[in-house]
Amino acid sequence: MDLTQALKDTENSLRDFIATVLSKRFGDDWAEKCGVSEQRITAWRERKRTEEKRQVSGVVEERLIYYADFYDLKTILKKHWPLDFSPVFGDWKTMEVWLTEMEKLRDPDAHRRELLPHQKNLALGIAGEIRTRLIRYRSKMETSEDYFPRIESARDNLGNIWTYGQTNQSNHFCRLRPGDFIEFIITASDPIGDNLQYALTVTGYHHNPNWQDSNALSLTIENSHVRRNFGVMLWVRSLREFHANGDYDDSVTFQYEVLPPRS
Repeated sequence: MDLTQALKDTENSLRDFIATVLSKRFGDDWAEKCGVSEQRITAWRERKRTEEKRQVSGVVEERLIYYADFYDLKTILKKHWPLDFSPVFGDWKTMEVWLTEMEKLRDPDAHRRELLPHQKNLALGIAGEIRTRLIRYRSKMETSEDYFPRIESARDNLGNIWTYGQTNQSNHFCRLRPGDFIEFIITASDPIGDNLQYALTVTGYHHNPNWQDSNALSLTIENSHVRRNFGVMLWVRSLREFHANGDYDDSVTFQYEVLPPRS
C-alpha cells in the first residue's frame, strides 16, 4: 500500500466524518461550535480565499474542514469525544497517541524524507486502524454488518463531491457536451482490510462494469450520452466471494445534463 495515499485517505476520512457528525448536531454553522478558537476559523477561511484566488482553472475544495490543520482535528475530536466520537474510536488516550504519531510521521513523508521500515509500518498500521474503525461503525449503523466495504467519498474534476451521510445519488446537473472529459476519484475502505476494485458505468446501458484496481476513473462524453438526466455510477467491491449487493458492495451515482454538440 502506498504510504502517502494511506495517510492522505485517513486524514480526509477524519475530516469528512468530523464534518458530517458535527453538521448533524449543530447545523450548517457547526464550525463556530466545533471547539476551536475564532482565530483558527478565520485562518481556515483565509486559506480557502487564497486557494480560490490561486486556482484559476482548477477545482477548489469547498468544505471548510479541509483548510484546518491536523492539530485542529485533534482539538475538535477531544472536545466532542465523549458524546460523538468515543462510540466510533473507543478510548481517547489511545486515539490521541495514534494521532500524535500520525502527525509526526506524515511530515517527513510530505517533505520526501525517507522513513525507516518500522516507521512506515507504524504509519500504515495507525492509518488502517482508524479507517477500519470508521467503516465498522458505519456498517453497524447502516446494516448491522461488519463485513462489507463502503465508499467514504467520491469527487469529479468539475468540483462535485459526495461524502458519507448523503444519499447515494449526487444530483449536481452540471451541463456537459460530447467531447467533455470527466475524471472521478473514489475513497473507500474495507473493514477487513482487503484490497478493493472500482468501476464506472453509465446508467441506462446494459453492460458489465469493467473492474480495475485503481480508484481513479474517467469517462469521455459521447453523442449517445446526450440527455437531460445522464447518470454515471461509481462501483466498489471487495475481492471476496460475497458482496453486499449481489456482485458489488457499494455505489454512488453522479447526475449530469448532457447537451447536444455545438453547431
